[in-house]
Amino acid sequence: MNIFEYQEIYRANLLDSVVPFWVNNSEDKEYGGFFTCLDEKGEVYDTDKFMWLQCRQIWTLSMLYNQVEKKQEWLDMAIRGAEFVKNNGRDAEGNWYFSLTREGKPITQPYNIFSDCFAAMGFAQLYTATKNEEYKAIALNTFYNILKKRNDSKGIYNKQVPGTRPLQSFSLPMILCNLVLELEHILKPELVEETIQLGIHSVMDVFYKPEFGLILENVAPDGSFVDSFEGRLVNPGHAIESMWFIMDLASRAGDKQLIKKAVDITIDTIEYGWDRQHGGIFYFLDVKGNPPQQLEWDQKLWWVHIEAVISLLKGYYFTGDERCWQWFEKIHAYIWKHFVDDRNGEWFGYLNRRGEVLLPAKGGKWKGCFHIPRGLYQGWKVLQAIEEKRSVLHR
Repeated sequence: MNIFEYQEIYRANLLDSVVPFWVNNSEDKEYGGFFTCLDEKGEVYDTDKFMWLQCRQIWTLSMLYNQVEKKQEWLDMAIRGAEFVKNNGRDAEGNWYFSLTREGKPITQPYNIFSDCFAAMGFAQLYTATKNEEYKAIALNTFYNILKKRNDSKGIYNKQVPGTRPLQSFSLPMILCNLVLELEHILKPELVEETIQLGIHSVMDVFYKPEFGLILENVAPDGSFVDSFEGRLVNPGHAIESMWFIMDLASRAGDKQLIKKAVDITIDTIEYGWDRQHGGIFYFLDVKGNPPQQLEWDQKLWWVHIEAVISLLKGYYFTGDERCWQWFEKIHAYIWKHFVDDRNGEWFGYLNRRGEVLLPAKGGKWKGCFHIPRGLYQGWKVLQAIEEKRSVLHR
């Protein structure tokens, strides 16, 4: 298959299948916000509203409006969603709840800082589309709150006994590498640079362990390895996703060495995480080869595979490394064989190890309108950039 054909596949799947699935089925026209618990055909099977998924959908709709087409339907839906979460989604201190009832009453306390991360991201993208200063203020205040809490993100909701086995988690430093670029247009330049440098250091020097050739999910406060379930945990999807964040930051700085390192880590992680028996990338692994604690360790998840597509295409665009293209074609083939639903639209999210659909739902508590549309958009546009680069080289 040539690059033009791949471009068309990603564009068409985004605009003709995935986006219509959410636009047609997810909006709660009675109470506001979005339903994310949608079955195979898009029917609502649960009405709870999860703040991080609400804000992710606000981001997606706003991004499509800003980057693809000034389609009023997308922007209006994003604004209606934003008004619902603005009015219901935060506690008195401005922390974002994890979940609400359909009507907007809080169910789960703001224990999860990723609700805040995606609120900042969603409102910043919506500000770009609307120039509504209130949305800008919400994005900024939320971002500053994240920075205040980043060393103790769970606060009073932390279940761990202090001091026994302190750990720092990869998730937040990783997401800040992307979040800071999402908010760059509304942040002070010095804060942007400080956050970028800290993010790169955390990802590439603290959580990446050359002795394993892999990124760990949890390390000690001083960055050292902790030989426990949590300390041995590898999440290939997180590591792969973080590498395209790093590539974007390295490209911004013109740091070719850092780009190459990110490409190498991407390839090493995919080769480590690939299921040689059944295909696909494992969800969790133990860095020492022990049985992982997570019983779902061998499932194949939608977001892991679409994030791999982004990192591989960016890696190929930036470096021309043929390993990236070879792995892209292999993972693309796996995705279109197992995840994509040509009949009802969107993708299945959860496969068993053999690649069979484990849960037919298209959305839930953890899967919403975000990874797939973002990845399809990125894939489409990076493939275009690869073709343009080739055209210039062959003139």
